[in-house]
Amino acid sequence: MRIVFMGTPDFAATILEALLTFEGGEVVGVYTQPDRPAGRGKKVRFSAVKNLAMARRLPVYQPVNFKKPIAITELSTLRPDVCVVAAYGLILPQSVLDVPRYGCLNAHASLLPKYRGAAPIQRAIIDGEPVTGMTIMQMNAGMDTGDILLQRALGIGIDDTAATIHDELAKMGGQLMLETLSKLESGGLTAIPQEESKATYAAKLTKADGEIDWHQPALDVHNRIRGVHPWPGAFFMWGGLDPENPLRLTVQPGKVGPLNEDHVEPGTIVGMVDGNLAVACADRLYLTPNLCPEGRCLMDARAFCNGYLNRCPAPNP
Repeated sequence: MRIVFMGTPDFAATILEALLTFEGGEVVGVYTQPDRPAGRGKKVRFSAVKNLAMARRLPVYQPVNFKKPIAITELSTLRPDVCVVAAYGLILPQSVLDVPRYGCLNAHASLLPKYRGAAPIQRAIIDGEPVTGMTIMQMNAGMDTGDILLQRALGIGIDDTAATIHDELAKMGGQLMLETLSKLESGGLTAIPQEESKATYAAKLTKADGEIDWHQPALDVHNRIRGVHPWPGAFFMWGGLDPENPLRLTVQPGKVGPLNEDHVEPGTIVGMVDGNLAVACADRLYLTPNLCPEGRCLMDARAFCNGYLNRCPAPNP
């Protein structure tokens, strides 16, 4: 089986790594987004998929899009039996979907039809979902609307973050894609249409999604902090030192603490509890082990307490 892979970030690279172990086929080409400047220095960086493809000496293709006929011709010359797609970042028109004999298969990080779109992992955690998973679907011209070929569920633990679930689902996606390809030629797959009535959408994250609303219950705060870790990161504006010039504080994932029995105003830093910095929420305290003042390095709760609060209640024994 001749396989063309299409993907860009680390998530996709993990799936490509699995594909390279597939004994029933060969990866004959790799598509990834064009190189772009990144970071403060705006230096051009290769995608994780391109770095892996180059290390394995695989042909790399980086069209800006597939609007020009030459891009379709280039893909056709590879004579793919199937295209495997994972977090590619480009829309594939019908002219691309029609090139491979078996069409294009997409590895999507949710249990479709829930959480279609760009940020399924993060949105599921923010929403407090107890379960997510991987779906291998037959792509069509819609946004994650194709028929489901295989699915597998993954539980979301109370301490899981977008980072931990990302890594687990990437590994799961690679294995599930191998299973799908193994069954593809034998006819062992049953395509199941998605139930449109159950579809939800996972919009792409922005930096604003990281802002904490301390007036919410502590569990909702916990879910948001976990869902935006490591990017864009959870933050709030703290006016404890200067109300007119509040300090931006980035908060690391922690845990739900005791009841806010004194009805402290949400967003107030209460002090130290169990070795963590406690912030008041609508119902309980939220306990974070580390945080980062804007322009400073990450510091633990005690260091922040000593440096910014001047005095701090002693940690619980």
